[in-house]
Amino acid sequence: MFFLLFVLALVAPPVAAPPDAPAHTLPITVIAQGPLSDIVMSRQVVVRDAQAWQTLWQEHGVTRLPPPVDFSNAMVVGVFLGSRPEAGYRVGIARAYLDAGSLVVEYVVHKPEPGAMTAQIVTAPYILVQVPEHPGPVRFVQTDAAHAQRRR
Repeated sequence: MFFLLFVLALVAPPVAAPPDAPAHTLPITVIAQGPLSDIVMSRQVVVRDAQAWQTLWQEHGVTRLPPPVDFSNAMVVGVFLGSRPEAGYRVGIARAYLDAGSLVVEYVVHKPEPGAMTAQIVTAPYILVQVPEHPGPVRFVQTDAAHAQRRR
């Protein structure tokens, strides 16, 4: 019986990856992340050139020069959560991957735990990351933290 199972294992076709598994996960480098931005409306951004990077950085409200990005082989993607009524919110990029010609950016919004003691100040959390250049469309998908951990 063991021999038969062994032979079947050798000739059985390989098990395919789950349908939601990405074809190719891309490297992510965090450029900037924090609780406060001058961008107070929720939005996702894709930056493909130095001029757009400079413009976004100024809109973001940082007075120092923007971190260098080599736009000949990279681009910047980011998520701005917009105004939040209290401290404790943050955003992270879980992963970026290619799917049917699109770059998919999965992000996670972390909220304060119910009943948590948080500072009652307005925040505007954000994250900006560098990913390899992709000339095609970019999709942002919000996911929950547990789902992001399982998919890594």
